[in-house]
Order: sequence, then C-alpha cells, then structure tokens
Amino acid sequence: QVQLVESGGGLVQPGESLRLSCRASGSIFRIDVVAWYRQAPGKQRELVASITNGGNTNYKDSVKGRFTISRDNAKKLMSLQMNNLKPEDTGVYYCNADVRTTGSTWYSNYWGPGTQVTVSS
Repeated sequence: QVQLVESGGGLVQPGESLRLSCRASGSIFRIDVVAWYRQAPGKQRELVASITNGGNTNYKDSVKGRFTISRDNAKKLMSLQMNNLKPEDTGVYYCNADVRTTGSTWYSNYWGPGTQVTVSS
C-alpha cells in the first residue's frame, strides 16, 4: 500500500511564506505526476500545481510567480513553496500522486489526508 502524508501547513499573515511537504511511503516502484490541490470552505477542490517525473510544471494562474512545486525522486518527497501568501490561498492543501507499486504494471492515484493553510491578518 502507498501512503502520502503532507506537512507544513499553518496560520500565516498575508505576504508571508509557507513550505508544504509531501512524503510518499510504501512499496513504490515509481512516482509519475505529482500535484497539489486545495479546497477552500464551500468550494470545490482545485488544482494548484503539478510536476511530471521529468520536471515539467504547471500552475494555476493565480499562483504563478508565487508558488513553486518541486520533487526529490530519490527521497520520494514533494514540496510546494508558497510565497507572498494571500487570504484567498486559504484552504486545505492535498498532495496527489500517480504511483506504480512494486510488482505492478499500472499506475494508481493516491491522495494525502491534507494540511490546513490559513492566511489571515
């Protein structure tokens, strides 16, 4: 089985920074696309950023220039650096990954339990 666990959330003031981390564990052969999603109260979950195994990135327009997604394949660690945070960035942030487990020939999609980010003065 595969587990994704996020960390690094918290309460910050507008303009401050946070770094979210997501550590994958289990019988992992390879991790393909990794993404960060967020869900604000009363809203649908939305894609914030994604990164392929080759390092190609994609960002939601409203976070471009402020957020940076990265990954360390050897450590099975994925991160989201969030700078100049705004109140509208508030929400629960989820790590998501397409994972091929040891002995498998296909990829399955996994979610972490989420970490709360609150941006408020």
